[in-house]
Amino acid sequence: MKISAVLLFTAAATTNGFSVPSASSNAQLKADLLQRIRTLKELKERDGDFSIDLDEDVGKAADEVIGITSELEKCSPTDNPTQFLGDKEKGNEAPLNGEWKLLFTTAADANFSKNSKRGSASVKNVVNACKGSITNVIDFQGESTADDETTSTKKVPLVKQLNVVIGAKPASKSRVGLQFKYAKVVFSRFFGLKRQWNLYIPVPAPFITRLIVFFSRIFRFGRKDKKVPPKAYFDVLYLDNELRIQRTGEDNLFVQAKPTWDDAVPFFT
Repeated sequence: MKISAVLLFTAAATTNGFSVPSASSNAQLKADLLQRIRTLKELKERDGDFSIDLDEDVGKAADEVIGITSELEKCSPTDNPTQFLGDKEKGNEAPLNGEWKLLFTTAADANFSKNSKRGSASVKNVVNACKGSITNVIDFQGESTADDETTSTKKVPLVKQLNVVIGAKPASKSRVGLQFKYAKVVFSRFFGLKRQWNLYIPVPAPFITRLIVFFSRIFRFGRKDKKVPPKAYFDVLYLDNELRIQRTGEDNLFVQAKPTWDDAVPFFT
């Protein structure tokens, strides 16, 4: 649904778990959000691969994006974002269900660009609410090489795709508890041969958790505080049928959109 179409629907409505108390104001905020993201991307293209903490202009632009997300958080139209998550029968009706593409994040390890050392990549998040699973997908894009003055080709990267599969279940109306399952790495070559193959890696979440607790004890210098292993989760701050904003337990902000939101397509990471 385009933003211009949303402006026509100012009356309250409920569709697939989404209530719309003030579509016109939300639509304006969403338009402002995309404009701030546009500015941020333009500055990143101009200044190269610099952290938002190091580049003043990029940092200010990122702060403006975050500011708009805070305003949207106040008027999220979805009362129960985690509804039907993990429901085998009604999972397709879950507000979170489906494919979501990345627009913006404060997580450094989820940012990719042609100016970065890791190269360009597209990032998406697929929620299968019936199965209660989330798959984070990174599609790596090859470097372009010039064949002559007018044409170029893309070199296929060794690592073609990375998938991280996560179990997901409601912890509250707005919080999703996460349990990491495994990672799948898709390679484009096998010992020099152009043959695609997959490597499955179990993600040792409990082991990592124990390490975090162990090192936290060291840094607490032996204080006998209660040791509670950190739990993986994210809180849904805003959700409608086009836009999703969430904050992780590590305090990273993610802004994602459905591929069907035409206005957002030019800004997908």
